[in-house]
Amino acid sequence: MKLREEMPELEGEAEWLNGQVTKDELVGEKPTLFHFWSISCHLCKEAMPQINQFRDQYKEKLNVVSIHMPRSENDLNIKDIKQAAAEHGITQPTFVDSEHKLTAAFENKYVPAYYVFDKEGRLRHFQAGGSGLKMLEKRINRVLSELEKTE
Repeated sequence: MKLREEMPELEGEAEWLNGQVTKDELVGEKPTLFHFWSISCHLCKEAMPQINQFRDQYKEKLNVVSIHMPRSENDLNIKDIKQAAAEHGITQPTFVDSEHKLTAAFENKYVPAYYVFDKEGRLRHFQAGGSGLKMLEKRINRVLSELEKTE
């Protein structure tokens, strides 16, 4: 995805964990952070506490949606995905993308990967890899501060 591109529709899930959300529910009120992860990804598990912290710290100002992107056959077991989500405190809506339909819509190739959309649903920041969560927080804060200026 390119910066300023519109958020894709959230379609093609194998299952939703922790409740389902739609693009229409996410766009319009507050920015959204999408977080791609996989149960076989060590870096994803290391980053999870910070993602959970963003979710909790900004819960009134930011939507957080996780997307489980399998990297191998071993990552397709829904029971294992649910167990990993519980173990890592993932309480936000989680799109289980077993067929990579949403992954393809985002043109995503990485886990962990982070996409920040403004309240209008336009991509404002993309980042992949385990490092750089401080940069992610700066980008989230920039989008939030722009929102506060317009209110």
